[in-house]
Amino acid sequence: MQKIDWIDVLDIAIELYDKFPEVDPQWISFPDLHQKVCGLENFVGDPKRSNEKILEAIQMHWIEESQ
Repeated sequence: MQKIDWIDVLDIAIELYDKFPEVDPQWISFPDLHQKVCGLENFVGDPKRSNEKILEAIQMHWIEESQ
């Protein structure tokens, strides 16, 4: 399984889509999104290294994956 970090926004979105099919990413809060990303099994990023821009990019890719 490939390790992912904050810069891997598309890979993170795909992982989230696979792990949380019941979640509508359009309505997820950034704190909840942050928690889900940090909880991914193959995520190795520092939780303190995220920011709103990164979380927004992840959310946008997740929305695209879910459509």
